[in-house]
Amino acid sequence: MNDWPEGYGRGSQGSQPEGARAMRHVQRRPVPQQQSQGHDDGHNTPYDSGYNTGQVYGSPAGRANRQDPQGGQPAYGGQGNQGGYDNQGGYGNNGAPPPPPAGPPRPAPDWRRRIKIGSLVLVGSLLVVSIGTYFWADSKMKREVDLAKVIERPRENDCTTYLIVGSDSREGMSAEDKKRLRTGSAEGKRTDSMMILAECSSGNTMISLPRDSDVEIPSFKGSESGKLFENTGRRVKLNAAYAEDGPELLVRTIEHNTGLRIDHYAEIGFAGFAQIVDAIGGVELDIPKAFKDKKSGADFQAGKQTLDGEQALAFVRTRYAFGEGDLARTKNQQKFLAALASQTATPGTVLNPFKLYPVMGAGLDTVVVDKEMSLWDLSQMFLAMKSVTGGDGKSMNMPISGNRGGNLVWDKTKVSQLVKQIQKDEKVTVSGN
Repeated sequence: MNDWPEGYGRGSQGSQPEGARAMRHVQRRPVPQQQSQGHDDGHNTPYDSGYNTGQVYGSPAGRANRQDPQGGQPAYGGQGNQGGYDNQGGYGNNGAPPPPPAGPPRPAPDWRRRIKIGSLVLVGSLLVVSIGTYFWADSKMKREVDLAKVIERPRENDCTTYLIVGSDSREGMSAEDKKRLRTGSAEGKRTDSMMILAECSSGNTMISLPRDSDVEIPSFKGSESGKLFENTGRRVKLNAAYAEDGPELLVRTIEHNTGLRIDHYAEIGFAGFAQIVDAIGGVELDIPKAFKDKKSGADFQAGKQTLDGEQALAFVRTRYAFGEGDLARTKNQQKFLAALASQTATPGTVLNPFKLYPVMGAGLDTVVVDKEMSLWDLSQMFLAMKSVTGGDGKSMNMPISGNRGGNLVWDKTKVSQLVKQIQKDEKVTVSGN
């Protein structure tokens, strides 16, 4: 039935539309409340999803879907509430998702591969830390001595030689430190101990040079002025060379009087020495005989004991408590340095960062070396010192033949033989005092 007026619309010949007419009311069938949830077309008109007809999406036309056993909405896929998806937006089986499909069994852990990867990570971490530590320590070295200023030097040695100097420098010490360590308050600095360490494949040798040694001051170039000073034949105590123009003149004087070239220089003051000893927790030493010395503050009983920084400094500075004077003191210095090196270069210190870093910090902050000395050279020097105490080397005083005006005169024949053996990397057979 066509409700449009005759003559209007399709095929209409009229020029004017007919007046407005009321549309016939068509009543919709009521929709169950459960099917109209969640949709509003803006006119409060319920939305018929089509489920009330029994038609299911994807099922053949006109085929009614099986009803839910509980009397609710039809189940999706026609399977009722047996695990399919219902039209309420949830899963069957009381809302629980279906179990995942069973997969293949998980393989057993590959422990060999895990251990290999863990080992590589550990080695890589240690390598990074070691490299970082090396550059950190190398940057802290105080390279202040310029051996290029030393003139008329002897020929190169087959061994590597180090001049190790203990100075009486009070630099960085407070008034309380000076009083505690009994160093006095003298200005400037002088050599308190001097040793030549020869690192050789034939065996390492440590030679103490008494500071009262009688030597000739040669021609030299001033370390600061650059001025050339001629040799006037002056004879002085060895420690006077250091007091006159510092490390460069000391090296020049030793080379002139021995004929032995010095490859590297290392110096440490009073404060630095005590700090290193304290940093490693003290040094154990066996003192054969009890002695006291008011000037150095030494007061020791015989036997094994652990010396702290203050006691260690008193031990190596004592000279008046022994009949041999400076020669006895140099022997004590060698003994202590050997024990220090032996107890520091151990796995318990090297592999323990809580000990290694304080020791390195204390040592590198206070040790002055030559400009060509690397951290590797310093470590080799330290290991060579340790080997002397382990029986792989020899420690001795410079051979003495007598004295002149209270100064100790070197035995020229023995000194010449000693120097030749070091230059040629031969086993040292010369004995000292």
